Amino acid sequence: MKAINFKEFGEADVLQLGDAPEPVLRPHDLLVRNHAVGVNRADLTHRRGGYGRANFGDSDIMGLEIAGEVIATGAEVDGFQTGDRVMGIVGGGAYAEIARIDYRMAMHIPERLDYIHAAAIPEVFVTAHEALVHLGRLQAGDAVLIHAAAGGVGSAAVQLAHAIGTQVFATADASKLERVQQLGADRGIDYKTEDFAAVIAGATDGRGVDVVIDFIGAPYLERNLLSLADGGRLVQVGLLGGGKNAALPLDRLLYKHLQIMGTVMKSRPPQVKQAMVRRFSEQWLRHFERANLAPVLDSVFALSKAADAHRRMESGLNVGKIILIPFGNGA
Repeated sequence: MKAINFKEFGEADVLQLGDAPEPVLRPHDLLVRNHAVGVNRADLTHRRGGYGRANFGDSDIMGLEIAGEVIATGAEVDGFQTGDRVMGIVGGGAYAEIARIDYRMAMHIPERLDYIHAAAIPEVFVTAHEALVHLGRLQAGDAVLIHAAAGGVGSAAVQLAHAIGTQVFATADASKLERVQQLGADRGIDYKTEDFAAVIAGATDGRGVDVVIDFIGAPYLERNLLSLADGGRLVQVGLLGGGKNAALPLDRLLYKHLQIMGTVMKSRPPQVKQAMVRRFSEQWLRHFERANLAPVLDSVFALSKAADAHRRMESGLNVGKIILIPFGNGA
């Protein structure tokens, strides 16, 4: 089969289309012919050497998110059969024509969605649900601040928070704020020209928000805590701005009864990942069938152009998901 390989860590041009052996089917696996593959920031870290020569459980090949057709099933698989259209999260191996996925990490693709749109769902929406609902305990009537709201997880979080019935504040570049508000944000905040903590204080009469979802890290930590209401929860999902030398106002943390939590899917044990997928699919999958939720697509590249897809993500210009298609048109 064809797959993306790289012999050394480095810039995007190290990614090359080549040959690789097909994955071996295990008892709990589905073998999937990929029609579309999601690109994630973890792929950039992998390419640059941040994980070393990582094998995340399924493959040495990079890529964590697939959508395609089941071509074989393991002996202990339940609920899936050959010919099913599935999407899901894999432990590596997505950047290839064929991948294997533990069936407990797979979801049936809603009938109204094609493969390309399906590939834009699993990683970002499962992560967003975990941060907002499972950890953040967001409920109708709450207020939430979502940073990097034009990115993959951020745009998914905005949609979920809006669907729950909350007041949604969202930071993004000024050029992306209109799109973020179309997704459900009540107030878009230009992170370059506006102080989000001041905006939150003014808009909530000093109360603050119940939940903050942050991907930036150290530069935002102090203002994130200042933006939280009594009993508020900060869920840290990424560290795009770095994770060291952060100012932590312990008095605010103590007297406001605040909570700080972190979540990373990739490093979780398999049973925890499976529970995350199950929680998301049980609560939200039907909403995609009804068009209440929609994956946000930025751009689509052929698998052979994976380097260009990485450059697109590195540019910071994307709004929503970047997708690779191994062959055909991904329909």
